[in-house]
Amino acid sequence: MRKNENGYYTNRHSCFLLQYCLVLITKYRQPVLVDELEKDLIEYTKRFFKERDLKIIEINCDKNYIHILFEAPPQISLSEFVNAYKTGSSRTMRKNHAEFLESYYWNPYFWSMSYFVGTISDKTEAVVAKYIQNQKIKD
Repeated sequence: MRKNENGYYTNRHSCFLLQYCLVLITKYRQPVLVDELEKDLIEYTKRFFKERDLKIIEINCDKNYIHILFEAPPQISLSEFVNAYKTGSSRTMRKNHAEFLESYYWNPYFWSMSYFVGTISDKTEAVVAKYIQNQKIKD
């Protein structure tokens, strides 16, 4: 995707700027998004979004959730995309951090079944980005 001089994306049939805030919570709100697992999840997320030509504006984790502010084209099915992301990231984190995660989970789940996705506007993008940046709780 490439923005035009007005800040909008264009393709053959549309002009758009679709920005979403996605929040995923770990199963049972387990505090597992720490240290190497958190770094691996963020790297995985950046790769996953880039492979699908989606732009991440802001991303941050705390111990039991991840916030992702991103832009997407109108053709994307958000529910299918989110489910693919949850499935892929869950498998990858459980494979790469099995020993760490087995003390938290006794079944093959990583994410809660539910998630939040909301639209934002170009007027509120900076506010939402700053909110996400400040999500990590200071110990």
